[in-house]
Amino acid sequence: MNTYYTDGSASPNPGPGGFSVVLDGQPVVLGSEPSGAETTNIRMEGFAIMAALTHAEGAICEIRSDSEFWINVITKWSITWEANGWNKKGGIKNLDIVREVCMLHRKSQAKLVWVRGHNNDPGNELADHWANKAREQHLG
Repeated sequence: MNTYYTDGSASPNPGPGGFSVVLDGQPVVLGSEPSGAETTNIRMEGFAIMAALTHAEGAICEIRSDSEFWINVITKWSITWEANGWNKKGGIKNLDIVREVCMLHRKSQAKLVWVRGHNNDPGNELADHWANKAREQHLG
């Protein structure tokens, strides 16, 4: 079973962004905001999870992310939002990513696991490093 690490970066926030997916200690996907526009750390974290799900191609895997927000969006909050026609009081930010990443996750065999960021987890540190590199190089 593959274990992916994902991370996103924007600096300043909002500003240029990048994300990474690391597998077996190597970056397998690097990217940035598809439009090339300024973005946020939250968007980049979502794109990173989406990229890992796509890379896994439906295989059983684990995706480790330091974004507790996105794990909650995908595994908890979106279920109610979808039942309510993708609506919630105050609206849903980043709905474009939310809908796509949720659909990908529901079709997958991926387990999402939260890891504490910047806590000496080698996979998380590598994902952070490569997300910053993607941001610096504006990879898309």
